[in-house]
Amino acid sequence: MVVQLFPLWAVLLSFCAYLIPDLFVSFKLSIVPLLMVIMLSMGLTLQLDDFKKVFVNRKAVMVGVILQFLVMPISAYCIATVMGFSLELTIGMLLVGSVAGGTASNVMCYLAKGDVALSVSMTAISTLTGVILTPLLVSAFIGQSVNVPTYTMFISLLKIVLIPVAVGVLANTFLNRYVRKINGILPYVSMFTIVFIIAIVVALSADNLSTLGVSVMFAVMLHNGIGLMLGYWVTFALGFDDKTCRTIAFEVGLQNSGLASALAIKFFTPMSALPGSIFSIWHNISGSLLAGYWSRREKKV
Repeated sequence: MVVQLFPLWAVLLSFCAYLIPDLFVSFKLSIVPLLMVIMLSMGLTLQLDDFKKVFVNRKAVMVGVILQFLVMPISAYCIATVMGFSLELTIGMLLVGSVAGGTASNVMCYLAKGDVALSVSMTAISTLTGVILTPLLVSAFIGQSVNVPTYTMFISLLKIVLIPVAVGVLANTFLNRYVRKINGILPYVSMFTIVFIIAIVVALSADNLSTLGVSVMFAVMLHNGIGLMLGYWVTFALGFDDKTCRTIAFEVGLQNSGLASALAIKFFTPMSALPGSIFSIWHNISGSLLAGYWSRREKKV
């Protein structure tokens, strides 16, 4: 129940950060280490066998990953351009669109009675693929307008994402009996860590929220909606069953926006982290609502 109320905790702490930013601003340098904790927690829920499942559902995984890194960055750039966003906000939107799917997709998939094994496989593969594609996509879209530290970003993603996930996977594979003892607290660790990261980003962006908050919120809702919609209907048009379509919809529409915010803070500006922090809150709300709808529809059938 505590984890399912993630959006509420995120909103409450973000509101606190907005009102009293000084409480959180000093934790700016903690964002990357905190994100590594989340990635380690994710790795501890995976085993090497999870990657073997990729070959069982290879067509679905391939389609999902292609949609993930095609639909989300293109729609992010188009939305930012149409809405006339500044370069900083465009970077933020692109970062959200170019990172891998978030672990929230696994939870929503479970609640929506989707294919959880496929969801976990896709999250793992997109996370590893994103280490290479995220900096390349950002550079491809805005490399002409701003200096994108592609190589440095790639190295950071190795440290922030790949190494913690790999350590977690190896620990869960070879030391599973010990890891099982802490499995119950991992969702809470991930949730409270991401909520704290969102609060830090909100505090750093407090001055801009009052003037840009509504427009960025609308852009984020539209971006998330496009991902969920195309993730479902494109796979439906390709002939996948409803369970797979739901799973891929969540994988495409729900992003690792905490990572996007961390990259924005590290390589660009606090304003560039604004779309990621708002996306972190919104995609959990929209994902929960959609999962609830699909779950109820499944029961009726």
